[in-house]
Amino acid sequence: MLWEEAAQGFSAMGSEARLKVLKSLIRAGEPGLSVGDIQARTGIAPSTLAHHLKFLAAGGVVTQEKIGRTTINRASFKALEGLAQFILSECCADMNRKVANDG
Repeated sequence: MLWEEAAQGFSAMGSEARLKVLKSLIRAGEPGLSVGDIQARTGIAPSTLAHHLKFLAAGGVVTQEKIGRTTINRASFKALEGLAQFILSECCADMNRKVANDG
């Protein structure tokens, strides 16, 4: 994952409201949720919710699929796993280097 991609993904999650939306979608799993379902679960006003969903989709952490007149929103588990791997990829690297140098 490129730095720019990671920055966009993390930025998209950069508010309490967007984290609530994303957690709701993660909890829903692969079937996803309609905007109305997300609104009912989070209590976020519809116009504000549309803004947050747009932000999450632009950051690549949410996908949207239009089915008839309903838009189904899903967490992008692949993107979220990529972000987790990106942020943890160098976990403890300095500590491991120190142990090797001390040995």
